[in-house]
Amino acid sequence: MSTIGRNGRDGTTLAALRAAEVRVGYGERAVLDGLELDIAPGTVTAVVGPNGSGKSTLLKTLARLLRPDAGAVFLDGAEIASLPTAAVARRLAVLPQGPTAPGGLTVGELVEQGRYPHAGPLRMLRMQDHEAIRTALALTDMTTYAARPLDGLSGGERQRAWIALALAQDTPTLLLDEPTTFLDIGHQLEVLDLIRRLNRERGLTIVLVLHDLNQAARYAERLVVLDRGRVVADGAPQDVLTTALLAEVFGVRARILADPESGAPLCLPYAVVGRD
Repeated sequence: MSTIGRNGRDGTTLAALRAAEVRVGYGERAVLDGLELDIAPGTVTAVVGPNGSGKSTLLKTLARLLRPDAGAVFLDGAEIASLPTAAVARRLAVLPQGPTAPGGLTVGELVEQGRYPHAGPLRMLRMQDHEAIRTALALTDMTTYAARPLDGLSGGERQRAWIALALAQDTPTLLLDEPTTFLDIGHQLEVLDLIRRLNRERGLTIVLVLHDLNQAARYAERLVVLDRGRVVADGAPQDVLTTALLAEVFGVRARILADPESGAPLCLPYAVVGRD
């Protein structure tokens, strides 16, 4: 599997991803406006913010699924718009929110698709491709599910299968949009534990969009808070999650305690601003 370690000519570490003065809009409405963001290699960054703040739009723009109206996105120092599609797919994997697959597709067939950017002519899989598929299935504890239809799995199992697909691409950077959506709390923790393990054991650079602030604070070393298409806070969870930010950005009054298990900040909302 890929590991980090990408340096510029001056010896400094390049950002795995960089958004430079990015503007993305739908018609006249700007969703992201002049956004600046650097993602360091080997880190876990959670993007949070209220509904409509631009979280999914940012992830799609970083993944080149959306083209900026202005500004640029850089992948390992190269402008992503100038790179061939196959080259991007070998360096960056993305798991969108609520992915779908054709009916009857097995887990193994799904994960195999992650090797297409690396495969030979006519998408013929080679020895290294089969090894990458086996590794991705093992990392996600899905080896015994390889022959099972995807649509017969539980929500947590299905999500692990999609993560295995992304891992089979063998990219150093992984983008995940709401990977815990529609999962019960047990499966949410299962997926988040896997993401943290992939970062710690494989050195993957991970950017994920999350709604749950407490999960974001516990599993990410950095929080990026969006509001109306701009970064309004960026840093370690204990520095970002303040009562003032929760009131201003999320419109709630909350107490912030230390999580007794992890030491991460734990937000306890108790009232809507203006209604207490």
